[in-house]
Amino acid sequence: MNGNPGKAIVIGSGFGGLALAIRLQSAGIDTLLLEKRDKPGGRAYVYEDAGFTFDAGPTVITDPTALEELFALSGRQMKDYVTMLPVSPFYRLSWEDGYRFDYVNDQAELDRQIGLKSPGDVEGYRRFLDYSRAVLDEGYLKLGHVPFPDFRSMVRVAPQLIRLESYRSVYGMVSRFIKDPHLRQAFSFHSLLVGGNPFETSSIYALIHALERQWGVFFPQGGTGALVQGMLRLFAELGGELRLGADVDEVLVRQGRVSEVVLKGGERLPCRLVASNADVVHTYDKLLRNDAVARRKAQSLKRRRFSMSLFVVYFGLKGVREGMQHHTVLFGPRYRELLKDIFHGDTLADDFSLYLHAPTVTDPSLAPPGHSAYYVLAPVPHLGNADIDWNEEGPRYAQRILAYLEQQAIPNLRRDLVTQRIFTPYDFRDELNAHVGSAFSLEPVLWQSAYFRTHNKDRELEGLYFVGAGTHPGAGIPGVVGSAKATAGIILDEQLNRNAA
Repeated sequence: MNGNPGKAIVIGSGFGGLALAIRLQSAGIDTLLLEKRDKPGGRAYVYEDAGFTFDAGPTVITDPTALEELFALSGRQMKDYVTMLPVSPFYRLSWEDGYRFDYVNDQAELDRQIGLKSPGDVEGYRRFLDYSRAVLDEGYLKLGHVPFPDFRSMVRVAPQLIRLESYRSVYGMVSRFIKDPHLRQAFSFHSLLVGGNPFETSSIYALIHALERQWGVFFPQGGTGALVQGMLRLFAELGGELRLGADVDEVLVRQGRVSEVVLKGGERLPCRLVASNADVVHTYDKLLRNDAVARRKAQSLKRRRFSMSLFVVYFGLKGVREGMQHHTVLFGPRYRELLKDIFHGDTLADDFSLYLHAPTVTDPSLAPPGHSAYYVLAPVPHLGNADIDWNEEGPRYAQRILAYLEQQAIPNLRRDLVTQRIFTPYDFRDELNAHVGSAFSLEPVLWQSAYFRTHNKDRELEGLYFVGAGTHPGAGIPGVVGSAKATAGIILDEQLNRNAA
């Protein structure tokens, strides 16, 4: 592609950018997808080392219908491009006192486990599930792919949000129904999957629980990277173009409208529109640095609240551990206090809670025969809150985490270690251009959701759109795929209006 002004350009090949590019190409809009790294996927990057395949993340796939819809737009079926494998239990939840809870999509089994722990909470859980389903209907099925271009659009849905008590926190809402401390943690941690503190995130995000119960939890055969490759294959078949190693240096604006994308190295790509799947602050602050409107918006965004960062260790082991589950959450000795340290603290806490991903439980092909692949992540403060030297602290922190895992979940881990690598808040900042190393962009508190989030279409710079975690509806695969639907809807409506005129 050399200078065709009719092209739409999508910056960034994460799930949001990929989904938007597919939607635009399916609708007949010639689309160019730019990716700065050597592989596509954004946060869903893939590392390969010593015969192991490591998904960088995300690895919890919910609502496959949102992905299937992308293929159905052009009369195709996702199953012909990637095989989705069900995961059960969804998660094993484990505490230091020895209590374990297997979160499965089976009401009788959930009732049994809850009843053994806290008989009075069986009925409370059912009422919480009813609430979660009501929020799923209003907050996801009805509004998850609908843009909020102006305040009136927010006012129209305010009564439903008030009725659902969206001003409460996820943990506060769970606690209305469930009394047992372990079970309160079990049914409130989900907001962490989209970068939110359960004690501060709007109870609207309790919908994640019903989302998982509705459709299940899945893992692509071959890893999350196989899903990315399936989507790219579809995009290519539709006539779309992907360019790797295409690091965008600047988006040029002329007379209030985006006009060109300039790559590092100087290549200039004229365009009809630009949709950024890059970090929203990076887009306004760096890519649009020479536009006064964008600079003002960048400064405004920097004053907002951003999600925590993550510290991730990818590792491969000799041997296959029996009894492991695909997803395990290991709760540390503190919950509320630890989350306060993660979201508001200026140092690294001595304790941690961990998410352990063991994909070879479901797909052994991701490791050499007789071996197993893992990653473990710990939520940590973002760089704007905690001035931690991760070059120095990272290797030490990795050893602390691996020692803890060896004690709590994987005996002889360090003895059998074949390979490991780490990904720190510095890498979120430098590799992914994430402001303050945030792992999920803007924190999903109520006053940073829907209309109050970065809009899918910029209201002042014509031809500039956003997709991904920083825009409506937010982070997580269903969220960013929903943002692609919202953004594509705006673009296609504008095209219809132009054609009608």
